[in-house]
Amino acid sequence: MPDTKRTIWGRANSVNVQKVLWCLAELDLPYERIDAGMAFGKTREAEYLAMNPNARIPTLVEDDFVLWESNSIMRYLCLAHGRGTPLYPEAPKLRTSVDRWLDWTLSMVQPVDRPVFWGIVRTAPAERDMIKVQRDADAAAEVWAIADRLLSSRRFMDGDQFTLADIAVGAYARRWLGVEGITRPAQPHLTRWLAELGKRGGFAQFVAPPMS
Repeated sequence: MPDTKRTIWGRANSVNVQKVLWCLAELDLPYERIDAGMAFGKTREAEYLAMNPNARIPTLVEDDFVLWESNSIMRYLCLAHGRGTPLYPEAPKLRTSVDRWLDWTLSMVQPVDRPVFWGIVRTAPAERDMIKVQRDADAAAEVWAIADRLLSSRRFMDGDQFTLADIAVGAYARRWLGVEGITRPAQPHLTRWLAELGKRGGFAQFVAPPMS
């Protein structure tokens, strides 16, 4: 679809926007990105709410098709433009296995990521409650221990192939292993896996930059 007009609404330092941009890079799809959210505003304006009633980011606009929720956007991009790639397998059991990890990021990872990330990266040093942040980090460590154990016996999150599972979980893992000022247990398999993801162009461009 060479004439497709594709736009991503969302700021580049959002983990959910980063997932979508990384996915686009893996599929080698062109797009335009429009800053939206937090300091950039726009998400409460009528034009944006008509696209995304949740007033959140990212939102994909592809010609006359509009889609929100980052994991749904990644699934769509693979179904529409990535058939035959291992990113989102065709076989039902393999695809559902990948979907399970996308769901896991929402049910398990996101709830423990946010208080640690916001408590340090998006809170001024003088206002940080490091006792609370460390308590939140301890809870996060238990969730990340699940991934670390699984990665002791497999190359990627869902086996031997790089998939959407690695994008979804990897964007959060970068925050978990990259945030400073907390004590966390050694998680060598998680660390090895994240280092391998770091060699991918989409990760290097969109996920690896300094967090803000």
